[in-house]
Amino acid sequence: MGPEGPVYKRILLKLSGEALLGAQSYGLELSRVRELASEIRSVCDLGVQVAIMIGGGNIFRGFEGEKAGLPRAAADQMGLLATVINGIALQEAIEKEGIACRHLSALEIRAVAEPFIRRRAIRHLEKGRVVVFSAGLGSPFFTTDTAAALRALEIGAEVILKATKVDGVYSADPLVDPEARFYESITYEEVLQLRLKVMDATAISLCREFRLPIIVFNVTVKGNIYRAVLGEKIGTRIVEFY
Repeated sequence: MGPEGPVYKRILLKLSGEALLGAQSYGLELSRVRELASEIRSVCDLGVQVAIMIGGGNIFRGFEGEKAGLPRAAADQMGLLATVINGIALQEAIEKEGIACRHLSALEIRAVAEPFIRRRAIRHLEKGRVVVFSAGLGSPFFTTDTAAALRALEIGAEVILKATKVDGVYSADPLVDPEARFYESITYEEVLQLRLKVMDATAISLCREFRLPIIVFNVTVKGNIYRAVLGEKIGTRIVEFY
């Protein structure tokens, strides 16, 4: 469909933990979580099937734990558990919007989340339920970006919507370098060659191999998730050719 309706039937939204911070410097701002849930509902109302990979950087980051002296594997496991906390909060907020939601964790924590099973996740989506993925891939040393790429491929998502705090992909951090160049479109190869800090190299390589487009956009602008699903020109599109 064109401007009158969604251009995707099934999406994977990659939300960083920072997207849940709101005005805080740490933790969850529940009013911000509710705002995101409302935006997700607006996409569901279009008939789009929505899966979400949630990060945990608002609570704990593995590489920061490593800097503090923890073994990287242990630090990453703590980061994975942080994403489960975010997953619980997001599931509750989405269901308060009247949308059925299932929380699937790559770590087995049956008291709070279903285990990830690919066919089960797809069935939830087919039934119109939002699926929240937490705990990344369940293993240390893999980022939630890589987990987002893999899960998107496993469930047959047509696009990854990468939510950030800036308008898209830049040649440098635009919050630090006012001269940074903005890219409306860029190829996977260019992202890798220029070492742009969009997603980690493993995630970009996976998307390149299977030609899965990525749209990087500013999630702090209200309505941008909805606009991305409608195919409006927002953010940066990462593709094979442009």
